[in-house]
Amino acid sequence: MAIAAGVAAGSIALVGFGADSLIESVAGLIVLWRFAASRVASDAAEERAQRLIGVSFFVLAGYVTVEAVRTLAGGSHPDVSWVGIGLAAVTLVTMPPLAIAKGRVGERLASSATKSEGRQNMVCAYLSAALLVGLGANAIAGWWWADPIAALVVAAVAAYEGRQAWRGDACCADPACREPVGAGRRAAGPGYPPTA
Repeated sequence: MAIAAGVAAGSIALVGFGADSLIESVAGLIVLWRFAASRVASDAAEERAQRLIGVSFFVLAGYVTVEAVRTLAGGSHPDVSWVGIGLAAVTLVTMPPLAIAKGRVGERLASSATKSEGRQNMVCAYLSAALLVGLGANAIAGWWWADPIAALVVAAVAAYEGRQAWRGDACCADPACREPVGAGRRAAGPGYPPTA
């Protein structure tokens, strides 16, 4: 819905918002894949899941950056999108609690991949805030350039999160879990305490 509304309004921030939602869905599937019975204690599966989530952040950052620069350079003015404003407002309220909950689950499971997927929800919340600013400034003041500028801010946050996910920095606070993925750490949880 957000992508269609973004395309209709010519809003890169709204299209980026929709793309982020698609990437979040993919990240959720990656986390489910990672915790299949055959991979629950696998360092290699954790690292692979972590890297796939990192790549999803990089794809989002790259796409939004290219489109935002094209919009600014071309001077194309997005139309007002009340649907986008409504979607952004709802998402801004719902994504932070979801991200916090996923972060807690990631801590309990000692899973960087799960925590990264939760951080992706926070990126969605940041994107929602930027989207509200961009679409709101365009709707209220006619500042067409606020949309691609807001999108560039979101792209920078997504690139940072991608780097953190790629490196495995989303790991839990447990000192035994701070070892890099692949350094002998197993997933914590019922029957899987972290190894020293």
